[in-house]
Amino acid sequence: MPRQTNEPLDPMIHSPVRLAILSILISVESADFKYLKETINVTDGNLSTHLTKLEGAGLISVEKSFRGKKPHTTFSITPEGRERFAKYVRDLEKIIHLGEN
Repeated sequence: MPRQTNEPLDPMIHSPVRLAILSILISVESADFKYLKETINVTDGNLSTHLTKLEGAGLISVEKSFRGKKPHTTFSITPEGRERFAKYVRDLEKIIHLGEN
């Protein structure tokens, strides 16, 4: 029987959409709403809900501006978001390695 890990994966990050958002934001300076929506292939409402949760948890920051007369929103990962994402990856690696024993 495989050993169990005592640390559960971070539920704020473990959601597929939030994991996809953070996976993108960890590798870029920032990304706008349209890019995230098209890359992750989700609806406006679904993406907006997950972005709000990540912002509320302090994992991403939001910058709103205008391009001409149109609103433009960009998102970037915060230092706390980077730390928690790195921990999530380490925890996932521990689980993967448990299966190798």
